[in-house]
Amino acid sequence: MAQQLSVFLENAPGQLKKLTSVLGKHEINMRALFVIDTSDSGDFGVARIICDKTEEAAEALRAEGFSVTVTELIAIEIPDTPGALGKLFHTIADAGLDISYTYCLVDPSTKKAINFCRFKSHNAIPIIEDAGFKIVRDNVLHG
Repeated sequence: MAQQLSVFLENAPGQLKKLTSVLGKHEINMRALFVIDTSDSGDFGVARIICDKTEEAAEALRAEGFSVTVTELIAIEIPDTPGALGKLFHTIADAGLDISYTYCLVDPSTKKAINFCRFKSHNAIPIIEDAGFKIVRDNVLHG
């Protein structure tokens, strides 16, 4: 399992600057960042962050007034090849698993990708591993 920060942001200039400044000041390294808006008006968004010091990052951001939650994700290693992500999603769909959201991080130098998935059910890991995919543990993501 991997831990992810979800940081709620006003959609205004400088919000990502403030967020990354807090993390930098505390020597916290982001491994992945995904930002989406959460309303039709686009007034607010959520930054989803994988970083090397999750709890410390959450505390530092809360101290600066950010609303932060920590959630568990499954990080799945897949080859960086055509069709590999489709094979993973076929496995997930065929097992009847429901994904809340997902995003991917690719390292072209290793020819591998990590797909981060938030599932609505808790039985996904054995199904994914039985299909031949590797689960990336939190300590590996932290470096």
